Amino acid sequence: MSVISERHVFSFEGGDLLTTIGATFLVSYLYHKHIDSTHNNWAKIKTQKSRISTINRSEDYHLNWLKHIDNMSEANLNRNTLGLVAPNIKEMALEIILKM
Repeated sequence: MSVISERHVFSFEGGDLLTTIGATFLVSYLYHKHIDSTHNNWAKIKTQKSRISTINRSEDYHLNWLKHIDNMSEANLNRNTLGLVAPNIKEMALEIILKM
């Protein structure tokens, strides 16, 4: 009997990579990197090293991914374990886009 994965893969280009990183983790890490170096919510995640490695390998997708975040389900964004809420995540993503 096979086990069906509950892993949600985003349907846009590079979506499998973003699924691996996590949309909220991406926003939190890029916000730390580009906007406010004191923002460290991303650092709470045990798998941060592998996620950052994937972020560094996928730079070509970042702008497109950040643009998609505004249309993401707030309920899904709120499922993160970084202590961030959807409206703030979307606002942070927009700030990063404006800085890129």
